[in-house]
Amino acid sequence: MSDKLNIKDIESRIVVAPISVEKRSEGEEDKPSVIEGTAAIFNTRTKIGNWFYEEILEGAFDDVLEDDVRCLLNHNPNQILGRTASGTLDIWVDKEGLKYRYTTPNRSYAKDLEDAIDSGDVSESSFQFRAEETIWIEQEDDLDIRQIKKVAKLYDVAPVTFPAYEDTSVAKRSFDLRKNSNKKNGKSVREAQLIINKNKSL
Repeated sequence: MSDKLNIKDIESRIVVAPISVEKRSEGEEDKPSVIEGTAAIFNTRTKIGNWFYEEILEGAFDDVLEDDVRCLLNHNPNQILGRTASGTLDIWVDKEGLKYRYTTPNRSYAKDLEDAIDSGDVSESSFQFRAEETIWIEQEDDLDIRQIKKVAKLYDVAPVTFPAYEDTSVAKRSFDLRKNSNKKNGKSVREAQLIINKNKSL
């Protein structure tokens, strides 16, 4: 199935992690700066709405690092900062998570963004993706956990001005589909397990 047909399944996540501006040496004031950020952090639990917690597992991005990925300001396709296909954007993973790096292009919005990052006004990053393989862990006394084991498509990474989950509706739909598929005799797996536990205690 093509990515175009799956556009409704695109999700975005915000990461509160420092974005750095590589300082220019004296006498290199006219040289473009290098911006580096973290788009995703592994094995860190994030609350998605009031539905579930989510963790991105190490290895989730292994199959998409060669994708044609853009770096966009606030996910705006009209404000492109770099692109892997053109060699103006680098993405990679380390033990912490998914990283990105680009050199500030000669565009007014990119130079304004560099100033905003340097001053600390912009300090979050985000990425847009489509999940391929997930693991659900049920918890009796807390929200369930959704683990992203494999990403099917990485669309873009982005410095962002507001740490907001704009596409939680997609995550909610994933949660609802999973909940409905786990119905057994009119009861969810969790409800069934609670009944079993209760009977064991009698």
